[in-house]
Amino acid sequence: MQNIKFKKELSEELTKEQTIQKLENYCAYRERCEYEVKQKMYLLAVDQKDVDFYLNYLKANNFLDEDRFITAFARGKFNIKNWGKRKIVDELKRRHIDEKKILPIIREIDEGMYFLRLQDVLEKKLRSIREADAIKQRQKLIRFALQKGYEPDLIAEVLKTISF
Repeated sequence: MQNIKFKKELSEELTKEQTIQKLENYCAYRERCEYEVKQKMYLLAVDQKDVDFYLNYLKANNFLDEDRFITAFARGKFNIKNWGKRKIVDELKRRHIDEKKILPIIREIDEGMYFLRLQDVLEKKLRSIREADAIKQRQKLIRFALQKGYEPDLIAEVLKTISF
């Protein structure tokens, strides 16, 4: 497989039943995308010609659903990690997910909630900054928000609402 930098985990061959069991457990633990499952199959030393069989099996038995993964990933990263849309999209693309599947989920994020989330994140970050100079504080907040994946226009808008 291309772009996978893992060593094979097992030295002995697994039966189809054992492989299915391992893949079912892997997918049941948390939502997975196809790319992650392919990486796992590589670690399990699955023969390249059997990859489609296992993917189809997992999809047919509802262990693997990319749309469900995208939704869970986007919601989790936004609600728990406070990531912005740009970072969420980039991470999903890194997992080889088609942008046509990503954009509808990203559009579901409420703009008002998105604004308030960034405002909360920046206010919390501002309290932790030890810099006295307001310009340097502002620069640090901008860098922090960009790193979190928020859009520059929105960052500028939110910074207008924050008092230094």
